Amino acid sequence: MAQFDAFGTIYDDFAQTPFRRYLELPSIAGAVGEAAGLSVLDLGCGTGLHSRTLARSGAARVVGTDVSPGMLEHARGAERDRPLGISYVQAPLADEFAGLFDLVLSVYVMPYATDRGALDALCAQAFTALKPGGRLIALPANPDLSTRPGYYSPYGFGLTFQDPLADASRIVLHMGSEEIAARFWTRHTLDRALSDAGFDAVRSVPHRVAPAGEQALGVEFWRPYLDRPHAVILEAGRPEALSRQG
Repeated sequence: MAQFDAFGTIYDDFAQTPFRRYLELPSIAGAVGEAAGLSVLDLGCGTGLHSRTLARSGAARVVGTDVSPGMLEHARGAERDRPLGISYVQAPLADEFAGLFDLVLSVYVMPYATDRGALDALCAQAFTALKPGGRLIALPANPDLSTRPGYYSPYGFGLTFQDPLADASRIVLHMGSEEIAARFWTRHTLDRALSDAGFDAVRSVPHRVAPAGEQALGVEFWRPYLDRPHAVILEAGRPEALSRQG
């Protein structure tokens, strides 16, 4: 995905915004839960922000993978500057990584599947990487996101849409002067893609605001986003064992 190769600094700068610090990162941390001792794959790691957070939280092993050479080089540079023991690997993963991970974290990766086949392949890759009993935490675009112009601008970004929204509809994320093209998927399709890959127990995990964010900006500032977040947090599990047929 060449559109991401030059965005490493922009992504890291956005990580310092109140939205990321007070809402997105605490929400992901809440969905992940206790990371200490886990083997974790950051699928679509970008600049390695979440990989570094997981490593600092005590994960026993963290592997980040991405299709963008530019993003991976940015992540590897951060690892060289401040080593945390994270490995960064060019996607797709080799077979040697199959069944190694307790947790797969995939933040804003499903929206870049351009068709149903690519979405299915992504879900299958996550499933294959997990140990039996492992979990996937993924953040696709919210099937119930707001299409009102400027709705998300208080949080530091904007979205424009292909109308009407349907599976594989184009979404454009605006971050300052930069634009990133993504895709919308209905909840039915997301659930079906995960189920077809072998996952079960698919559920939504609510976003949450850190107390410091409520104190700094007030509860009402966050309410519109919590009512209609632009991304949904999905948790899905790989069964402990395959069910027997017949």
